[in-house]
Amino acid sequence: MQKRKLGNTDITTLPLAFGGNVFGWTINEKTSFDLLDEYVGAGFTLIDTADVYSRWASGIGGESETIIGNWMKLRKNRNKVSIATKVGMDIGQGKIDTSKKYILKAVEDSLKRLQTDHIDLYQSHKDDETTPVEETLDAYAQLIKEGKIRWIGASNFTPARLKDALTASKKYNLPRYETLQPIYNLYNREEFEKELKDICIEHNIGVINYYALAAGFLTGKYRSENDVSKSVRGVGAQSKYMNEKGFKILKTMDEVAAEYKTSLAAISVAWLIAQPGVTAPIASATTKEQLSIILKATELELRNDTIAQLNKASAWK
Repeated sequence: MQKRKLGNTDITTLPLAFGGNVFGWTINEKTSFDLLDEYVGAGFTLIDTADVYSRWASGIGGESETIIGNWMKLRKNRNKVSIATKVGMDIGQGKIDTSKKYILKAVEDSLKRLQTDHIDLYQSHKDDETTPVEETLDAYAQLIKEGKIRWIGASNFTPARLKDALTASKKYNLPRYETLQPIYNLYNREEFEKELKDICIEHNIGVINYYALAAGFLTGKYRSENDVSKSVRGVGAQSKYMNEKGFKILKTMDEVAAEYKTSLAAISVAWLIAQPGVTAPIASATTKEQLSIILKATELELRNDTIAQLNKASAWK
């Protein structure tokens, strides 16, 4: 299993990032520490979070960054992990905001919660189209100069705005987005594959996609209305994925999992790792058993005919 480089950065990672969206939401600090220990103990290093995690549950936000910060301080391992966090979502300011003024303030809050002097990858969580792309990039340029962030990435950007940002970086000699964090999995393929994929490959932008397991649906956990209550994410899985298309995908995944004698979660992650342009899918876990399954997925190599089989079942065009 070889490490992969994130875009043009000096950050290398095994092909799986740990999603910190569950920290302080569906798992407490102690369980979060245990899972982080397990993840890093297996040789993995890239941890993704955001300042807004998990405001939807607490009404406050910052819980995930705080837990990660406490863990790094206790383990004294800041130099052994790469921390990716995000800025721009509404965390009390009342709107999506990637203005220079806001970013310069928000980064200080994230650094304090993370208990670190720098962030390895600082990402625009969602595009604020009221702010010129060059203003956002100028804020990042200042923070890179000050040593508070090392590299920058984008999340949830349209193809047009990502292109605008890349053009502005070149025109004004500003830092460029080296990573993209889009929604991408066997069910949600069109948004990334239609245009963003080619942009990322052309410009060597590392892709660290989220919802790798489609909120748990691609683990096979949700197959009927009675399954929805299995977790707090069940309602989302039901409304988005429990339909004809979703069940068609699961049926094919069941066949593949039986052939390879592995789990649906492993098939989901292995398929993503095999996709051109994808550097490291982001997946979260709430138990050691779940984490073990997705970590093993990085060692699973799907044959080309298997990938074609999964592509056909999940085709969007």
